[in-house]
Amino acid sequence: MKKIYFIFLTPLFMWGHTLNELLDLSLQNRMVNAYQYNLEALQYEYKGVKSSYYPSVDVGASYSSTNKETASVPDKGSQAYGKVSLTLFDGGKRENTFFKYQSDIKSSEQTLNSVKNQIALDVVTYYYNYLSLLAQQEAKQKEIEQLQAQYKRLEKFFEVGSTTEDELQKIISRVQSSNVDLHEIELQLETITHNLEYITGQPVKIEAGAVLEAPKNNLTMNRADIKALEYDVEASDNAADIEKGDYFPTITLNDTYTYYDLKYENSAYESSIDEQNVFSVNLTWNIFSFGETMNKTESKYKKYLSLKSQYEYEKNRANVDLQLANRAYEIAKMKIKSAQAGLEAAQTAYEVIKSKFQNGLIDNVAYLEALTEKYDAISTLKAAKYDLEVKKATIFYHSGENLKDYVQ
Repeated sequence: MKKIYFIFLTPLFMWGHTLNELLDLSLQNRMVNAYQYNLEALQYEYKGVKSSYYPSVDVGASYSSTNKETASVPDKGSQAYGKVSLTLFDGGKRENTFFKYQSDIKSSEQTLNSVKNQIALDVVTYYYNYLSLLAQQEAKQKEIEQLQAQYKRLEKFFEVGSTTEDELQKIISRVQSSNVDLHEIELQLETITHNLEYITGQPVKIEAGAVLEAPKNNLTMNRADIKALEYDVEASDNAADIEKGDYFPTITLNDTYTYYDLKYENSAYESSIDEQNVFSVNLTWNIFSFGETMNKTESKYKKYLSLKSQYEYEKNRANVDLQLANRAYEIAKMKIKSAQAGLEAAQTAYEVIKSKFQNGLIDNVAYLEALTEKYDAISTLKAAKYDLEVKKATIFYHSGENLKDYVQ
């Protein structure tokens, strides 16, 4: 039975994650959940604030007993009441409070989108950096294999006295150096894997093959974090308007119905009234507060100006970031052409030098250099191609596009 489980479960552990799968998993992590909960909390808070401006209905009851009866305080008494209240006018605070919450919610939504896109960019960067390191690892392994093969070849010549010991030691030294480089690459691969596991919340095995669409030339900066700042500016302006509401009166309506059950020991105190309804219109207006309203309003306005300045600064910087990302993308394409030419040159040089080395026309120093250059050129070309994908993702991020929509 255990063997059957092994046969069916082994493929699950060997199965790799595509870039799309990694992006899906990354958007379910706890950081995204935290921002989602924060948005939902703000939405519920807004609903509560709106409800507070609807007519409110309160009911209550009381019972009393006294040791000294008077005309206004019976020996024993009880009463029940119902009260309806409504704020008719509050100097515009209600409308501006609603506007502020609407802006805060939009800002929170854009912040959530920004976090998702930032995480997506991190995942894409890790993904292609991992593949680039795999290419370096593969090139280094092949280099070591070639060095070991040459060592065995030279060892035979050394046994018959056709080569010197220092030639063998050179190859041994190069093999040891390449092994150290290989371990460093493996550590970097492990680090990226752990970072992706931290983001996705589960073990990760990367499957190669994903590419991103080429970005269009007409993309403009539309980043979610900049939009969030824009809505923060609006909310700050509304906050200043809320404080201005204290310059105006507040008008409320109240209607209270009360039922009395009063029991007097002295019949002279008794009253025929057992119920009462009171309707009132109330106006309160603070006409002087030693500049309290003015200073609070000015404080909120200065915060508005501060946020507005920050928004303009970040918006300009984001536009520059997009321009630089486009420039980096063009340079990345040129790097690929350069790497392709470098590989062709290194491959040609290696074949010539290998032939000369095998025929004893040159020493192994030139051969080892040619071998290193060949595999470095292979790794450089693959790294340039993967770097191009990261540059695409960076453009999509700075333009505010959803990265997942462009993964093929």
